[in-house]
Amino acid sequence: MLKLFRSILFGTALGLSAPSLAQTAAAPAPAATLPDTDPALWMVKDADTTVYLFGTFHALDGKTDWFNDEVRSAFDRSGKVYLEIIQPDPAAVGPLMQKYAIATDGKPLTSKLSDKGKKDFAAALAELGAPPTAFDQFKPFFASMMLSVLQAQKLGKTGEQGAEAIITKAAKAAGKPVDQLETLEFQMSMFDSLPEADQIKLLEHGAATMKDTPALFARMTKLWNDGDAEGFAALINEMQSQSPALHEMLLARRNATWAKWIENQMKTPGTVFVAVGAGHLAGKDSVQDYLAKTGIKTARVKY
Repeated sequence: MLKLFRSILFGTALGLSAPSLAQTAAAPAPAATLPDTDPALWMVKDADTTVYLFGTFHALDGKTDWFNDEVRSAFDRSGKVYLEIIQPDPAAVGPLMQKYAIATDGKPLTSKLSDKGKKDFAAALAELGAPPTAFDQFKPFFASMMLSVLQAQKLGKTGEQGAEAIITKAAKAAGKPVDQLETLEFQMSMFDSLPEADQIKLLEHGAATMKDTPALFARMTKLWNDGDAEGFAALINEMQSQSPALHEMLLARRNATWAKWIENQMKTPGTVFVAVGAGHLAGKDSVQDYLAKTGIKTARVKY
């Protein structure tokens, strides 16, 4: 299911959306009026160190109250917060886009697509209110990111209401330091390293199946709200079977790196709150799987 891979690209796209694509998120309702949900939370603990592992959803609509109960308690007990990446300084985004997102071969994006891909992509952009050549200057992976952003925005889901943004706002209010496990440049270079043929495949598949996006978002959001780690695992395992190479690059390799980081973090006394995309904490080759290989156990936090 290539759309799931595009949902991983989406996490980086939230920090890169051009101003012309940005939308102002509607103010969420007061928490007291929102339905309560319980996303999955794990804990790694020894005598003097605790690492909470929270699986985030990058784009939300502000219609549920998830930052409460055990998630909020774990956050409150933590002295520091770690995200995949920190929302970048806008001044740093332009140079990175120029370096990684803008095509340098002189060929417009649409000229690289198949005949069917051109029609599907033009139809997708028209549905989203954009002209067919709107992304012609971009490489296919970045156009795929932007397509995902626009689709999510049309469904009322934005990064401004996503889990990372809410956690960052709370950390700033509480005076907690926020750090990152990766850099924006690392993520951009990783996606840019995908062979162009694979980038085009992702883009064309996303355009051709755009009609399925609302159902996919609804399914993934429900799994997240319900803390259904097994359901998420099924999606991730399906992803691996459809494209082992992409799974290895976008999930497994990074999960192994983060597991090593956690192993080292356990040598430092204290409590930290680590928030990464929920897909990294589910399925085969999850962060928990790699921790287990080093003898470190993770425990699901019960509500």
